[in-house]
Amino acid sequence: MTESKIVDLLAVFPDLEPAADAIEHLRSIGVHDGCMNVISGIPVTEAMLGRPSQWTNVPRIALGGALLGFGAGFFLAFVAPYLYPYPIQVSTQSYVPGPPAVVVLFELTMLGMLLSTFLGVFLDSFFPNYRPMKYVPEVSDGKIAILVECPYGDEMKIIDALKKSGAESVRPAEAQHL
Repeated sequence: MTESKIVDLLAVFPDLEPAADAIEHLRSIGVHDGCMNVISGIPVTEAMLGRPSQWTNVPRIALGGALLGFGAGFFLAFVAPYLYPYPIQVSTQSYVPGPPAVVVLFELTMLGMLLSTFLGVFLDSFFPNYRPMKYVPEVSDGKIAILVECPYGDEMKIIDALKKSGAESVRPAEAQHL
């Protein structure tokens, strides 16, 4: 049984356009999107680089939080008034008045969704991360870096492709504690 060794290459580009061209060129020579990671100091969407959209669980987590918040609001608005041993009747008004119940339902639904969305984004970004990470100081100066995982034999072919696409430097990546 042979194990193929994986090499991490880090290419630094001066701007977004050569980085997008490099990603397209890497795809044409057979590098999958899962083997490429873009490191940038500015927000860059997948569409700007021609990459497929990333899948995330945040909408599902937010929906779950909204349902939990709605359940808590329903309990407070419709169940809690009947838990008193002697309900207080005010004139001809029911035990559960409509407009305040709607406000409680809305507010607790939104609160549940807000808190679960924050938690979902926090967990989805793997924060805090105590593992060593690949980092390039040039990224802080506005440059774009592409981290490519490739098999040991294809290393030179990928280095040549990155240099032809306009990379300022291509070097092996080192993981370091930030």
